[in-house]
Amino acid sequence: MGRIGFVFSFLVSCFFGLVAPAEEGMYPVSELGRLDLASHGLEMEVADIFNTEKTCLVDGICRVNGCTGSFVSENGLIITNHHCAYRAIQNASTAERDLLKNGFSASDRSEEIRAPGYVVRITESFSDVSNQVLEIVTPEMTFVERTKAIDRRRKEIEKQAETDNPGIRAEVAEMFTGKTYVLFLYTFIKDVRLVFAPPASVGNFGGDVDNWEWPRHTGDFSFMRAYVAPDGSSADYAKENVAYQPKRFIQVAAQGVNDEDFVMLLGYPGRTARHKTASFLRYEQDVRLPYIVDLYGWQIAEMEKAGKQDRAVALKLSSRSKSLANVEKRSRGQLKGLKRANIVAKRAAEENRLQAFIAGDPERRSKYGAIQNEIARVYAQLTESSEYELNIQNLRSASRLLSIAVTIYDSAVERAKEDLEREASYMDRNFGRTIQRMKLSQKDVHVPTDKILLRGMLARLETCSAASELVPLKTALSSREETAKFVENLYASTKLTDSDYLDSCLSKSPEQLRKEDDAFLNLAVDLYPEYKRLRELGKEREGRLGQLYGDLITVKQAFLETNFVPDANGTLRLTFGHIRGYSPEDAILKTPITTLAGVVAKTTGVDPFITPQRIIDLHAEKDFGRFAHPVLNDIPVAVLYDTDTTGGNSGSPILNAKGQLVGVNFDRAFEATINDFAWNRSYSRSLGVDIRYALWITGKVYGANHLLEEMGVN
Repeated sequence: MGRIGFVFSFLVSCFFGLVAPAEEGMYPVSELGRLDLASHGLEMEVADIFNTEKTCLVDGICRVNGCTGSFVSENGLIITNHHCAYRAIQNASTAERDLLKNGFSASDRSEEIRAPGYVVRITESFSDVSNQVLEIVTPEMTFVERTKAIDRRRKEIEKQAETDNPGIRAEVAEMFTGKTYVLFLYTFIKDVRLVFAPPASVGNFGGDVDNWEWPRHTGDFSFMRAYVAPDGSSADYAKENVAYQPKRFIQVAAQGVNDEDFVMLLGYPGRTARHKTASFLRYEQDVRLPYIVDLYGWQIAEMEKAGKQDRAVALKLSSRSKSLANVEKRSRGQLKGLKRANIVAKRAAEENRLQAFIAGDPERRSKYGAIQNEIARVYAQLTESSEYELNIQNLRSASRLLSIAVTIYDSAVERAKEDLEREASYMDRNFGRTIQRMKLSQKDVHVPTDKILLRGMLARLETCSAASELVPLKTALSSREETAKFVENLYASTKLTDSDYLDSCLSKSPEQLRKEDDAFLNLAVDLYPEYKRLRELGKEREGRLGQLYGDLITVKQAFLETNFVPDANGTLRLTFGHIRGYSPEDAILKTPITTLAGVVAKTTGVDPFITPQRIIDLHAEKDFGRFAHPVLNDIPVAVLYDTDTTGGNSGSPILNAKGQLVGVNFDRAFEATINDFAWNRSYSRSLGVDIRYALWITGKVYGANHLLEEMGVN
């Protein structure tokens, strides 16, 4: 598909102050010409990174579900992280054919494994639609009405864009909260397959112990491939599909990187909150993050206990457990960072100066004087209701069967509405993926663990007076004995573990579902009014904060006499820096490249520090081939660099000054977990696997030299 014309004029006015990097660096690609990247070490034309008129580097970058990937061949081969491909590896694994433990390598395309639930997106164009979105907002609207009106208008724009451009995917992204909106058009590929994955002992070496830490010695990479219909259009999985041919692929640079080399990353960073107020940060620090650390820590422990003696059970629970562990440790790092850097107090001091600026002018005082207090009031309300709201929402997510039951009933209610009136996940364009996610979740249900998690969440709700007033839970929360009886009855009287029954439920109306003799469906029906109330409450808060934050951005820009980058939101960004160590604490200096010798030294033979014997043997023989570091005389494993990344940058290509692939980003250092709230070049460090380790593991260790040849690495 040809590139569609760009209309992005608002960025010029929003980002005119980006001539020199500020204390943040996730830059929209439309603004790269303002950064003077050549002075920082770039050796290619900025127009060859991003250009509306011709094929450029951006065309070789894709989004892989919630991660980033790079096309590294003309036949749709993608390199991303092992942890990004983890769900596909886990889904294809059994106790008898354990791909997580043993790894996977397809000798040719016929052996590549379908990755259900995975989609690939390639950005084709974007345009400012802020006026179109906000013109429907009127002063008379309630906050709920405002949220719903904006939501509907965004859906209308997306639907029209997809009608005008058959085969593409459209999404309207909010850039500055309540202020600016951009329509992104994507090539959308639905047939994705697993090509190569090292064993988890390589791809997740160090496990949760080393997660978010430096030094790091993990080979966190995998290869996938995108497929399309024979005519080139996007299609669901089919044997006759052919490998996708990207307009551009990224050339692999087998020489890797050295200390102080210039690097840049292109990718799809998730959400940051750098423009949020001190009251938001206080809620995160005092309420939500401690809750997540406690809740997820307990859930992970229960899942690990369940899988300890049974590999089949461990495989069922592994994807969810790994995801929770990642968030739990990140949350611990964020808590530590918020407190150590005193970020809440610093943000509050900035807001005091802003408030003084507002108070200095009668017109500003009249228009903006109450904004910060109004925002704080919303987070105060959230804090007050947090115990109940967090627990009742996590009741639904902790039990997979309750989550499935609520989703079934919710979908039946929503699907009865006109398409644009539905919640986004139940619209025609999204419903297939919603069903697919639900079926993948059902496949991994382990009933004994699900029971434990549900009982635990009910125990947490016992102390919430609002929960004990809910009729469907009143008896269950009256005593531990009643809780146990309630839970046992639910699992004894449900058929939701049966895939055929789930399919049959998806074709039923709300009235028909209410007549089903299924305990979990009955509970979902009874709880549904409360979950609907909480959804509406969320929309009310969203509408209130959207309006307030939009005004806050306006006055903040006037106060600072500059402009700033919008928070990350899953859209394409560039960040740049250098391969560089740092000193996280007094007298500690961390250098930026780890080696295979470090892997061997860490290896204990006990999970998570297990290394395949072939790797140990090849290291002992110093059989490194062309992939040895010329100075270190060893295989470089991981690298450290001072770019600005967050979740979603997992799998982002680490590119050298010529735009060649020298590594794959996978993490941040523990001190950089607060990147979501604040970024500082002195301590914010990102981590990636050196391409030399990935190539050595793929070719030398596991014999997949055909992939190296496909990438042009001879």
